[in-house]
Amino acid sequence: MRIVLIGPPGAGKGTQARVLAGLLSVPAISSGDLFRAETSRGTALGELVQRHTDAGELVPDELTAAVVTGRLREPDAADGFLLDGFPRTVGQAELLEEALGKDGTVIDAVLALGLPDEEIVQRLTGRRLCPACGTTVHTVFSPPRVPDRCDGCVGPLVRRADDTEETVLRRLALYAEQTVPLLRWYAARDLLFPVDAAGTVREVSDRMSSALAAVAR
Repeated sequence: MRIVLIGPPGAGKGTQARVLAGLLSVPAISSGDLFRAETSRGTALGELVQRHTDAGELVPDELTAAVVTGRLREPDAADGFLLDGFPRTVGQAELLEEALGKDGTVIDAVLALGLPDEEIVQRLTGRRLCPACGTTVHTVFSPPRVPDRCDGCVGPLVRRADDTEETVLRRLALYAEQTVPLLRWYAARDLLFPVDAAGTVREVSDRMSSALAAVAR
């Protein structure tokens, strides 16, 4: 199957992408991971990506599509894939549709994770990271035994710069502006399957599997 996974920040896309890709035995392909790989290898595409990110700009749709569609042509994606983080806009979706059409393939389903904004804000602003050992906790859902201290190495816990309420609200506004129209675009093509992202990882992955079972029928 060829799946697109869409959702707002904090909805658990990365975690669910890994779970679902494992169940389907297809690669989970993240545009962010691809950008980092191209940049680290020093490819021409990577240099273009780095130029935009260094300038604080969004990577243009055409460049993003070129990086992702190039990955989709690799052998392990021949029988299916799961896209995480791409497309984000209608323009990117159109480029993806055009690229897949040249190979005679199409997207089978788009899973849209949904979560109320107030829960997303709580999820992201409550995250804390231990810079020393990389442990991540949550002040509400998985609080450390000692406040502001890592359970593992007892180092100080910090909040990531992009987990402040102001930054989270700005990211949600950007999602509403750029990606919500994409949901309507896919809904008009009868490809959109909303999935409630509240609950445990297992509960959400079960809902995703149920949605895909409907596609298979």
